[in-house]
Amino acid sequence: MFDIIRHSLKTGVVTTPYPAPPPSSSSPARGRPAIDWDHWRDARPAAAACPTGALSHHDHAGRRVARLDLAACTFCGLCADADPAIRMTHDCQCAASRRDALVATATYALGPDGAHERLISPPAPAPGQPEALDSIGRQIQERAAKMFGRSLHIREVDAGSCNGCEVEINGLNSPVYDIERFGVHFVASPRHADLLLVTGPVTRNMELALRKTRDAMPEPRLVVAVGACGCSGGIFGRNYATCGGVDSVIPVDVYIPGCPPNPHALLQGILLAMGRIEAKT
Repeated sequence: MFDIIRHSLKTGVVTTPYPAPPPSSSSPARGRPAIDWDHWRDARPAAAACPTGALSHHDHAGRRVARLDLAACTFCGLCADADPAIRMTHDCQCAASRRDALVATATYALGPDGAHERLISPPAPAPGQPEALDSIGRQIQERAAKMFGRSLHIREVDAGSCNGCEVEINGLNSPVYDIERFGVHFVASPRHADLLLVTGPVTRNMELALRKTRDAMPEPRLVVAVGACGCSGGIFGRNYATCGGVDSVIPVDVYIPGCPPNPHALLQGILLAMGRIEAKT
């Protein structure tokens, strides 16, 4: 025990000291793709490279509607490799309270060769700049104190994930992020939970268990779908073994895209969920 204490004293504080320094991401870490819509010459190569159909297009009467669905995007970067008009960013804060808010569409006039001749209508503006982690955490703490007394209790359910999202969720409880300093706790029973965090596409074997878990939660209750699989079914979609995204089985209040979303993105989604419940009550 004394060896552990000595090691802890030697290591010192490792918890992120936000908001003193700005939030930073590892250079290999990928966030959402950013498209230069004004100078995008052709959506076809990127759409063909996309493994989940997050990038798609529909041509009709000399026009093309190009579509980027962040709920299905795994941030793999293949679209950026195929098209110089697309680049991968470090922006992971993409959570939304509506599924359609994760979809961006633009309409183009087509030239004779099928390439984009001009942009007719651009998509809605991209999300704003990420907030510092500690700022998000403090807002969670304040809203939790207002709505739930002193804390927010979360029950996490793996409905069929690859465990990538679970690794990031576990990171929330690490000394680096230390989510409990904001009054957020994970609980074992849905009867004690205010928020249900669901990962993975919902497998048919987990469909009934997920419904029962939500039904066991006291009102008011929140449901947050985590990752591309939770938001849309991801690379699995809907098939003989999976029902698709979480909202195909139970209502969802907030979607957190990513494959997997990092702890900062998870915190932003939790804060957004709490804002959603504030509007409902």
